[in-house]
Amino acid sequence: MKKLINRPEDFVDEFLEGIALAYGDRLKFLGEDRRIVLSNSPIKRGKVGIVTGGGSGHLPVFLGYVGEGMLDGCAVGNVFASPSAQRMADMIEACNFGNGVLCLYGNYGGDNLNFDMACETVSLSNIETRTVRVKDDVASSPRETAEKRRGVAGMVYAFKIAGAAAEQMLNLNEVAAIAQRTLANTRTMGVALSPCVLPEVGKPTFSISEEEIEVGMGIHGEPGIEVHKMMTANEVSRLILDKILADMTLECGDNVSVMVNGLGATPLEELLIAYRGVHRQLKDIGVEIFMPHIGEFATSMEMAGLSITVLKLDTELKRFLRYPASTPFYTNVNK
Repeated sequence: MKKLINRPEDFVDEFLEGIALAYGDRLKFLGEDRRIVLSNSPIKRGKVGIVTGGGSGHLPVFLGYVGEGMLDGCAVGNVFASPSAQRMADMIEACNFGNGVLCLYGNYGGDNLNFDMACETVSLSNIETRTVRVKDDVASSPRETAEKRRGVAGMVYAFKIAGAAAEQMLNLNEVAAIAQRTLANTRTMGVALSPCVLPEVGKPTFSISEEEIEVGMGIHGEPGIEVHKMMTANEVSRLILDKILADMTLECGDNVSVMVNGLGATPLEELLIAYRGVHRQLKDIGVEIFMPHIGEFATSMEMAGLSITVLKLDTELKRFLRYPASTPFYTNVNK
């Protein structure tokens, strides 16, 4: 294992300390708890709070989207491990500004269980919550059982759009509904070229030969749906986009936003080559792209590969996507 770390067991605490030192003007911890990250931006009283949580190892997901116009708080777990229910409850309480809190997070067993317990806990203090789980990974379950799908890079669109709705002072039910509508129109699929290594494990999460790629691999190393011999960027982008388009209805004249997301070790140049292929394919069917996102938005340590996300837009979703947002890891000024 080659990693620029100190002791593996200090990995999470030390990168969080680095974030606090680099972005302390924009982020803060909840008191002495360095596993709860809160926005340091001015908060409108009465705004709906939006929180998330999950395991480390995916930056900028999750805590990278805490900030102006997006999330208000994030509970941080160990690498690929859920934060505790108590931390989630403490975070929800800290992000209640008078009109309730939306819990918006990926559809994973530990996160589901702990957020459910946290919401039950804060209800005893009369804090109203709503839950929206991200289930955008087309590869993780067929359409007939879409409720079982995992949450991956598409959650960034949900953070952005729900955050804008909250900033415009929509109520809790309205913010939850806009997040749900965003996700109902979002599909993602990825491809892995190499595995990642968890610091405290010290070995790859899975194995794949130099001549192969795995389609549909999850961001924790969950098995994919197909293994192929290495393909060109055009072939990979077409393969993934074909599978996404088979799962959602797009027609000539539709508007979408596209995210080409690096999984941790893929050069930006390669992501742009893949985006070129996606752009051409969508243009051929008369679909226009609005505010493309190309870069690293949801990673898996040093995994090589990418994911492609398509969000079908309507007028309101487009307006909320364009609404200003600025966090240490995200801005839509350049999109």
